[in-house]
Amino acid sequence: MSGRIPSPFYIQNSGDNTLVGDILFPFAYDELLCRKVGEGAVPFVHIWRHEKAIVLGLRDRRLPHADRAIEWLKMQGYQVGVRNSGGAAVSLDPGIVNISIVMPNPDGRLEFKEDFELMYALIRESLDKLGMEAFKGEVAGSYCPGEYDVSVNGRKLCGISQRRQTKAFIVNAFVAAEGHAFRRGELIRSFYEVATGGDPELDAPRVDPATMTTLNEAGGRGATVRTFMRALAVTLSEWGGTIGRHPDKPSMAELEQMTAALRNRYDNASPAES
Repeated sequence: MSGRIPSPFYIQNSGDNTLVGDILFPFAYDELLCRKVGEGAVPFVHIWRHEKAIVLGLRDRRLPHADRAIEWLKMQGYQVGVRNSGGAAVSLDPGIVNISIVMPNPDGRLEFKEDFELMYALIRESLDKLGMEAFKGEVAGSYCPGEYDVSVNGRKLCGISQRRQTKAFIVNAFVAAEGHAFRRGELIRSFYEVATGGDPELDAPRVDPATMTTLNEAGGRGATVRTFMRALAVTLSEWGGTIGRHPDKPSMAELEQMTAALRNRYDNASPAES
């Protein structure tokens, strides 16, 4: 991988409006198009936002009191879902820009770091257009921590995860552009306090809200959801992408069926609560 997406590819920017309803809907969309890309359809990049949701990782769902924590989130009006990629819990709202890169993998290779590098290159080049310098490396105390955390001024604003199929893969990223990073961190920390029952021995992130930031906080008023999405579009166009909806987009019936399948497969992955 040379840090580029094979051309031609489509840039589908759904981020001008925030999604409402089932948070697994955009994941189902990407999952279905990933299958089609694996069958020979052209790659694509999906940019989207959601109004109010918490997306969990599989290990979060397996915490002993996860059901109780999920109900607590739902009572506060959050959509909750378990994604089919790696990583841990993240908070989504209109200030978070989500990015999915969907690419073929005809040889079934397992060099996942190259795919993470691709997403990092996209974000780094886009932030450079806003006069901001991005770094990668785990930010201790952040939520959804990982080797490919993206940070500015030492604080995290982006996490990256991946979903692999037999002949294609999806690299996902959330980028905190605006909003209240500290409040998001407090919310995720509280989720883990409930989901673990306060047991410090369990395998759950130890979240320090002060480790998180947003583009707006780090770069001033010039860095917003809109300016970041424009920078993304420019970078992707420079890479050879074409703005527009993918011609092989799934039908509504396919989307509803896949959304239900994802929820059944991943939301029921936890052991019974003690």
